[in-house]
Amino acid sequence: MDDKVLERIYLESLDERIIQYIAQTEDIGFEDATKLYYSSTLSDKIYKGDYDIQYLDYKVLVELLKETEPELFTIRN
Repeated sequence: MDDKVLERIYLESLDERIIQYIAQTEDIGFEDATKLYYSSTLSDKIYKGDYDIQYLDYKVLVELLKETEPELFTIRN
């Protein structure tokens, strides 16, 4: 495996941990947590590797998401 493959696997795992943590802390379903996460600008920053943000702990990233995009957490379908 090369570095790009390992990085992709890491990012997929990170996405999953973030989504699971959102679902757990917000008491919402996995599908709603997935929609919330992928509609955020944070998910784009992680995907693009902006500022190496993808290397922060997933719990820190969720708290950052709550602080920077609180409107996502007030919308419930």
